[in-house]
Amino acid sequence: MTALEVRNLHKRYGQHIAVDDVSFTVDEGEVFGIIGSNGAGKTTTVECIAGLRTPDSGSISVLGLDPIKDRAEVRERLGVQLQESSLPDAIRVAEALELYSSFYRNPADWRELMELLGLTEKRNTRYKALSGGQKQRLSIALTLVGGPKVAILDELTTGLDPQARRDTWGLIKRVRDTGVTILLVTHFMDEAERLCDRIAVIDGGRVAAVDTPAGLIAQSSAMQVVAEGLRAGRRNLDDAFVALTRRVPQSPETSESRTD
Repeated sequence: MTALEVRNLHKRYGQHIAVDDVSFTVDEGEVFGIIGSNGAGKTTTVECIAGLRTPDSGSISVLGLDPIKDRAEVRERLGVQLQESSLPDAIRVAEALELYSSFYRNPADWRELMELLGLTEKRNTRYKALSGGQKQRLSIALTLVGGPKVAILDELTTGLDPQARRDTWGLIKRVRDTGVTILLVTHFMDEAERLCDRIAVIDGGRVAAVDTPAGLIAQSSAMQVVAEGLRAGRRNLDDAFVALTRRVPQSPETSESRTD
């Protein structure tokens, strides 16, 4: 079954084209990654999926619903953790989860989420006193408190130390094991390679390739051997990303300095 479907998505801001004919599908139960450099169009794409921005053209389906026309229903089924988010310094972990759960018709048990994400001992801790990793755990919990079928996680581990990043990766796997489909946006290649079942590579607002991590590596390896006469050898997703984004043609509008 398809959880998300994006077809021929376009979005521009004035003369700047942020997203240019992006298409991909996400199957139920998978972790689907979107990778790209800063300004590639990743965040604009997911904001359109979440109904936070209106596309100029194209179509988006979230569990069979249109995120603009069916905004209220989509928000009941879609959890979103945006690239930059914060809470009032004084709010406590349990207070935040209880508050957010009140926004939904059929919320998850926020106490179980605290347990799942290792926050029970911090239930009475104020937001300002949490570590970076603990704030990210709380962010994931708030994303899941509505009991979504699909969760968007945008640049979830940016700014975290290596141990906190690895702890967060483990949490993502545990969330997927509960049956939640995850759309993971990242510019960390090791993160995408470790967590994602399939990945869309976006560059200049366009999709350069969609495949499994191993498939992307194989594509780029074959391409480099043919084009550059390189010997076949061990490559990783970093190598694949560099090779695949080199071949995406960019119009003058999309090659200018830009942000997501």
